[in-house]
Amino acid sequence: MLELRPNCECCDRDLPFDSAEARICTFECTFCADCAEGVLKGACPNCGGGFVARPVRPAHLMAKYPASTKRVLKPGGCAAP
Repeated sequence: MLELRPNCECCDRDLPFDSAEARICTFECTFCADCAEGVLKGACPNCGGGFVARPVRPAHLMAKYPASTKRVLKPGGCAAP
């Protein structure tokens, strides 16, 4: 099950569970669309993989399967790989 991480690893922008702006790689590294498509040019700085839009978990399932509250942030932001 996806963690639905709460923020962009580059800019620390909030990405709620229902955000259409969240992008993830195969390891679920999480970035906002602006960082994923802009500074990162579509490649994850952690694994080199591509990004896809993160699925939205239906609101009625959030109580049973809550999103993560652990924020992950790359020190110093991100640089293209």
